[in-house]
Amino acid sequence: MEEVELIKIVKPIVHWYKANKRILPWRMEKNPYAIWISEIMLQQTRIEAVKVYYERFMKELPTVEALAKIEEEKLLKLWEGLGYYSRAKNLKKAAMKICEEYQGSMPKCYEELVKLPGIGEYTAGAIASIAYNEKVPAVDGNVLRVISRIIASTKDILLLDTKREITKELKEIMPTEAGNFNEGLMELGERICIPNGEPLCSKCPLQAQCVAYKQGLTGQIPVRTKKTKRKQEKRWIFVLECEDRIAIRKREDKGLLAGMYEFPNVLENHQNTLQQVLQEWGLKIIKIKELGEAKHIFSHIEWNMKGWKVKVKQKNTKFEWVKQKEIIKKYAIPEAFRYYKDKMY
Repeated sequence: MEEVELIKIVKPIVHWYKANKRILPWRMEKNPYAIWISEIMLQQTRIEAVKVYYERFMKELPTVEALAKIEEEKLLKLWEGLGYYSRAKNLKKAAMKICEEYQGSMPKCYEELVKLPGIGEYTAGAIASIAYNEKVPAVDGNVLRVISRIIASTKDILLLDTKREITKELKEIMPTEAGNFNEGLMELGERICIPNGEPLCSKCPLQAQCVAYKQGLTGQIPVRTKKTKRKQEKRWIFVLECEDRIAIRKREDKGLLAGMYEFPNVLENHQNTLQQVLQEWGLKIIKIKELGEAKHIFSHIEWNMKGWKVKVKQKNTKFEWVKQKEIIKKYAIPEAFRYYKDKMY
């Protein structure tokens, strides 16, 4: 990888981005708070899906101070549907730190931004370059793919060493318009130099510089190691109803879906029947209705679920019993349970 080769991509990328960038709500002004919120939301979530959540979030929490003060349960409800709720929790932690240490104003450089909870190298680079034009790279999966193809690198882009090397090379060619350059690379990866299927090389402003294109290697590059197989879990999900109340419970503060509310559930166990599980919870059954099967995929685990709606004679103390409308308005139920949440009625 040589600087003389990469530096040739700067002007074409910046020019292409200015002419072709999408109109997105967080691009309307160089507001570091808005950029921060959008970047966190865009992790693991498609741009089109984020737009509605972003606008709702910014209307409710337009400033760092508002984010710092909001109760966690309200924040998680506002985040509901985006998943990966630790992102929202870290937003609040970072906002509190900004209020305590920076008088409510976003830090104005990469070195300070990267110290905040939930802000890694990529997000700090994105905020610093887009909001302040600091000459720092913002290297995500899109950028890794674009640069790997430009230089025909066969190094595994999932390895930290590869990311560090590409980050170092990009840092040496960062232009004055650092934000436009970084966003241009990301936009190119999202729309032209795509990950699945054939890249749209005929529309690419970097076709003349791209070694992978010239050598017919765009199908083999970038190189990724095969992901380890996800752990499979079979779970029984219970929508428990007593009079006008539904049972929910709060998960432990650590681990998967930490601190979130969920419908009572257990790992499938063929040594136990549904009736035995309910009996262990101290519940007496009036009626059981099968709700069907659903699946949810986390990054390292896959839930294969079967659900039942169960009317019971009386409440127990193991769960919180709340009205259906409260679940809709107040409690953030993770996306994993969406199928069964829709079956409450």
